[in-house]
Amino acid sequence: MAETVITDILVVGAGPVGLYGAYCAGFRGLRTVVVDELPQCGGQITALYPEKEIRDIAAVPGARGRDVVADLKEQADAFSPTYLLGRQATGLTHSPDGRPQVTLSDGGVVDAGAVVLTAGMGTFTPRALPAGEEFLGRGLSYFVPDPTVYADRDVLVVGGGDSAVDWSLALCPIARSVTLVHRRSAFRAHAASVREVRGCGAEIVTGAQVEALYGDDRVREAHLRIDGEEEVRVLKVDAVVAALGFLSNLGPLAEWGLRLERRTIVVDTRMRTTVNRVYAAGDVTAYPGKVRLMSVGFGEVATAVNNAAVALDPTLSLFPGHSSESA
Repeated sequence: MAETVITDILVVGAGPVGLYGAYCAGFRGLRTVVVDELPQCGGQITALYPEKEIRDIAAVPGARGRDVVADLKEQADAFSPTYLLGRQATGLTHSPDGRPQVTLSDGGVVDAGAVVLTAGMGTFTPRALPAGEEFLGRGLSYFVPDPTVYADRDVLVVGGGDSAVDWSLALCPIARSVTLVHRRSAFRAHAASVREVRGCGAEIVTGAQVEALYGDDRVREAHLRIDGEEEVRVLKVDAVVAALGFLSNLGPLAEWGLRLERRTIVVDTRMRTTVNRVYAAGDVTAYPGKVRLMSVGFGEVATAVNNAAVALDPTLSLFPGHSSESA
């Protein structure tokens, strides 16, 4: 028979915001279950760039993604949440007394007092490189889970966003050479990171696109079409990292009756969605003035959990107290 788990708070999404939400719920003495379709905690960070340097968390000048995730999980684990990993939250119904009941992809059910959605960008798939897709797994990749495999290689990074610039920075001290190619003259990445990559030794080629990749058992050459140049520029490469962004969707969450706005979930100032006892926090949410930073998500999930706690027991105070007071 399918397992039914009863809890106070169900957190859907085990990324950084979800892990901090589990801590916030545990701090209030609430039983907590964390569900994620990935087999490990960390969400997008663990799946896509565990070695990326994260610098936009207050009081953390810089830390590897995997270390940030490990610290957040250690913080949450102080209150022993239950992790149901490798399982997707699929369906939502409500019991006669209004409790959300979430069906999982393995047939299990979580009966919760409230649900907090911290699904990040949802299910994500990389945008394909228009030329050279046949070399995927043979030198072409869409993310860098382990930079050390690029040691002493000539690497081409394609893209103009944060991932392309961050991976170029990470690979500069490791690879034999790094060339960053972007089809526009201006980068979308953080200005400070762009300044840093310009000084790290990487060659930067703008107004350029990859026309074709060539090789044998793996990629050996990249042919670049550059604005203003009649001839194709041939670049010797051992590896290509295409950081062209990701396509995301909410998956089954889109069928839960939530009010959506461009693949995000609309919330109010209490982080409530339009569905009873369902809250949301982090990148998955939408409201006027929204800023998609991890540090913002931490504040949002604290707001969501504490408002959920009061909804479950109106005699509670919304303010949970300071952790230093109970230390």
